Amino acid sequence: MSSAKFDIVVYGATGFTGQLVAEYLTRQYKTDNSLKWAMAGRSLGKLKSVRDAIGAPGNTPLIVADASDAASLKAMAEQTMSVITTVGPYQLYGEELLAACVATGTDYFDLCGEPIWMRQMIDKYEAAAKESGARIVFSCGYDSVPFELGTFFVQEEAKRVFGAPAPRVKGRVRDMRGTLSGGTAASAKATFDAVAKDLSLVAILNDHFALTPDFTGPKQPKGNRAILEEDLQSWAAPFMMALINTRNVHRSNMLMGFPYGQEFVYDEMVLTGPGEKGEANAKRVMAANAEKTGPNALKPGEGPSKEERENGLFNLLYVAIAPDGRMVRAGVTGDRDPGYGSTSKMISECAICMLRDTTDVPAGFWTPGAAMQHKLIKRLRDNAGLTFEVEQQA
Repeated sequence: MSSAKFDIVVYGATGFTGQLVAEYLTRQYKTDNSLKWAMAGRSLGKLKSVRDAIGAPGNTPLIVADASDAASLKAMAEQTMSVITTVGPYQLYGEELLAACVATGTDYFDLCGEPIWMRQMIDKYEAAAKESGARIVFSCGYDSVPFELGTFFVQEEAKRVFGAPAPRVKGRVRDMRGTLSGGTAASAKATFDAVAKDLSLVAILNDHFALTPDFTGPKQPKGNRAILEEDLQSWAAPFMMALINTRNVHRSNMLMGFPYGQEFVYDEMVLTGPGEKGEANAKRVMAANAEKTGPNALKPGEGPSKEERENGLFNLLYVAIAPDGRMVRAGVTGDRDPGYGSTSKMISECAICMLRDTTDVPAGFWTPGAAMQHKLIKRLRDNAGLTFEVEQQA
């Protein structure tokens, strides 16, 4: 692929999130003449409009490609080292592009939070990707980059303090301001629709180790009800993104050769505060979760205003617990709305990190955290407004 015309093609650049990715590359890398990137989508006219709207140079290349036209996707993949795709739900619109990238040995980055489809793609294409040289990287946005890397970061500190990684890590959302993306809501709906048609898929959906073929670890917390966490002095409510994040964290552990151990236990919840107020808040979170994928949810292509994106944030707590009860805590924060503002920066930096910093990562299906580890943390700190901080020693 060294003869490729482009380093990155942003596919879906006329959609809400794709436009934010293109805008980030325009702004963050405007003085980087060595980065060659292009915008792709179904309509040349819309691509031109977006190019003008985001202030991209007038000579930014535009590529017409359509999810329903396999030949156009293959032609696009053949021109580039990597593709960033924001066109979801991926189980409806993703396979043809993934297959084109596998066939052409092109790196692929998406925002997928659909564990059933991801497992199906791993089973179907991993051998071919390893043969062609393609590196397929799922879940490069808010699901699941900060959660994967939060676990990795706190485990690195646990090794330093305890002398070994912790067999138990808790991922907890302390604060999250922003809107669940319309794409995420649509992906959840598509997953539930697929399960309704084929009940055999329920087992994959409920399996914490759905993304670790041939490996099943210990029983994991279900995280499906409000609980009082005495060690954290707070009530905790279910976190709807745990369904994908926990699976990616276990896959990351497997891909790295089980640095957290094969008996690793990990879960995610939302902290809602102490006492009766905390309990009431936890119940409110559970009710709000149901609304987020209901009939009033955002549609794909819809999203918050620029002001809402810039006023958004996320604040995550990671707690590594040693067998003797000692704890190490770390925090991960983002400075934008997680589903859009931060996500568009994270997926862009994943693609550039793989392109420039981790060229030796072998072909196959990866999580961002397992593939890029410290190098991705550095990029996110330097460029994407994320922080990773140790908060408390054991």
